[in-house]
Amino acid sequence: MRVETKAPREACCSKLKLFLVSLSFVYFAKSFGGAYMKSSITQIERRFDIPSSLIGVIDGSFEMGNLLVIAFVSYFGAKLHRPRLIGTGCLIMAVGSYLTALPHFFQGAYKYETSMSHSVDTNATESILPCLTNHSMVAKDTPSSEMKAACEKEAGSSMWVYVFLGNMLRGIGETPIMPLGVSYLDDFSREENTAFYLACIQTVGILGPMFGFMLGSFCAKIYVDIGSVDLDSLTINHKDSRWVGAWWLGFLMTGTVVLLSGIPFWFLPKSLPKQGQCRDQDQDQDQDQDQNPDTELSVEAEQQQNFLPGENHNQEKKEKPVSFSELAKDFLPSVKRLFSNRVFPLILLTSLVAVNGFIGMITFKPKYMEQIYGQSPSKAIFLIGIMNLPAVALGIITGGLVLKRFKLGIVGAARVSWGASCTSFLLLLLQYFLHCDNAELAGLTVSYQGAPQLSYQPQTMLSQCNMGCSCSLKHWDPVCAYNGLTYASPCLAGCQTSTGASRDMVFHNCTCVGEMVTAPGMNMSAVLGQCPRRSDCDAMFKVYMAISVLGAFVSACGGTPGYIVLLRSIQPDLKSLALGMQTLIVRTLGGIPPPIYFGALIDQTCLKWGSKRCGGRGACRLYDANAFRMTFLGLIYTLYFLANLLWGFLYYRVAQRQRKAERRTEATLNALEGNGLSKAHANIHITTDPHEVDRESTI
Repeated sequence: MRVETKAPREACCSKLKLFLVSLSFVYFAKSFGGAYMKSSITQIERRFDIPSSLIGVIDGSFEMGNLLVIAFVSYFGAKLHRPRLIGTGCLIMAVGSYLTALPHFFQGAYKYETSMSHSVDTNATESILPCLTNHSMVAKDTPSSEMKAACEKEAGSSMWVYVFLGNMLRGIGETPIMPLGVSYLDDFSREENTAFYLACIQTVGILGPMFGFMLGSFCAKIYVDIGSVDLDSLTINHKDSRWVGAWWLGFLMTGTVVLLSGIPFWFLPKSLPKQGQCRDQDQDQDQDQDQNPDTELSVEAEQQQNFLPGENHNQEKKEKPVSFSELAKDFLPSVKRLFSNRVFPLILLTSLVAVNGFIGMITFKPKYMEQIYGQSPSKAIFLIGIMNLPAVALGIITGGLVLKRFKLGIVGAARVSWGASCTSFLLLLLQYFLHCDNAELAGLTVSYQGAPQLSYQPQTMLSQCNMGCSCSLKHWDPVCAYNGLTYASPCLAGCQTSTGASRDMVFHNCTCVGEMVTAPGMNMSAVLGQCPRRSDCDAMFKVYMAISVLGAFVSACGGTPGYIVLLRSIQPDLKSLALGMQTLIVRTLGGIPPPIYFGALIDQTCLKWGSKRCGGRGACRLYDANAFRMTFLGLIYTLYFLANLLWGFLYYRVAQRQRKAERRTEATLNALEGNGLSKAHANIHITTDPHEVDRESTI
């Protein structure tokens, strides 16, 4: 008999392990694509010349896709073939990634704004008047409506819609992975192993963002039209605010990875035996012959009945086939039961506020590092991927190991999660004091004499030194002078001649540079590009990164415990629906609005807007660093402070319910002992009102 049952036991075990490995790979793949999308926000914004508020809408389209189907997938999917639904979702995600990259192949070549027409002949020596070449450019600032329409059609300025639709399709495809995958794993694994399995999955999943940001950093250094333009003719590099990297290349790669990750799910069964059930099958049969089945009570059922009174956890019953109409009829009552749970809405609200802060922070953190500390987008993305995300992965696995090592229950998990949230908030507060001064740009952040400037108006970019040049105030072609100041264009610097070509062009006899020259014979030249920040800014940035990495680790330590609080607070038959509803509401109200209102408020701190190729306002080129910092961090502080208050109240409710459950169980045991029914494994059944049970079983 033991030889005959050996193969099924191994098959049972191997299939659960296969599902665990496959789900981990899918978590990696979906987070890989999602992180690459986040890392490409700046490149997409520049490529399509759109403001931060609109890029927030594009970024939120992923959650919009989730909103369309998450409730139905979570509820009906739990009754259907969950692995195949996950495989189908991966296929849809891959199609969405390919659709996102599609505009690149239909758009014309990227033409960045510039006030100069540069020669590509490296041996040429020009003797021109840069400040006078803009006479012909002024007329082009206001093109006619016919010219604008023809230009927009040629440039494909509305092609960002395909990025929006592709990202939405990715959101639709990602829908079944989390609720169906986690519920499938929790249903067929031992209860004591669930926390560790979830930590493993999330740890592997966090490697996806790490590689996604690294891929984003790599693609940001590659010019968008690589292979179709002469790179030697470019006058900008990857540090310039007009540079656009090969954003489309990464979407082709992430789509392929997601497509491959969904293949194993087509070969997994609809259900599996409970972990350990095959191993203990013979022993259970022998015990059933000697013991009354009514007196058996498993450890899992005992724990669940202590905390979820009135639940009948009879997992030996066979699942009856249920029709689609019956499922639909039971949907609204199940939702009502779920929200009558007093703790679930509180968990939902806490998650919603915290996710608002996190999504807004991670969306615009590369831009924050670029504007506050003068880092290039590619370096900012790379550092997030190589430093912050590994710290998050280590924090997630640490939280899971703490739960397993100390065998913490739901109250202990809530305590760990709340403590991690408060500590990370304190570390986040330190970032307010870690900043650099504004970039010194003549006419915007400082005067032409180098003094700090409080009023930022377009007319302040004009001075006596460039008044005779008839410069356009819309163009952005920054040059760095040897006096340490950046000027918005060679014309506004008052440069008279230029030599060299492409990136090696040097401008000479710049009259505005001469205003700050104190000694005769000093260099009055300027080179292309913005001036670097002061040396003390690098030291400040290193401290900022250290605090940021430590905060990411501490915050992630509360991730797995917080997830366990949710899982253990919900009745088993509502687990998939609860996860789906949480995903629906949190992603709808926590994923869509933050990039939009964060982006809209950040736009208010812009000092210099770029100009579209066809006229009109393009992407922002330079922000007021102080206003950006106060706006960005102020929003995050407000949201995280509110989330910590809610976590404290949630912990109080969880602890209160746990004490009530313990007193109720103790009273029942005492009553049974008084009636002479105090067997070691007595079957405990508490009869209560069904509606009261649903309310009390929220934890």
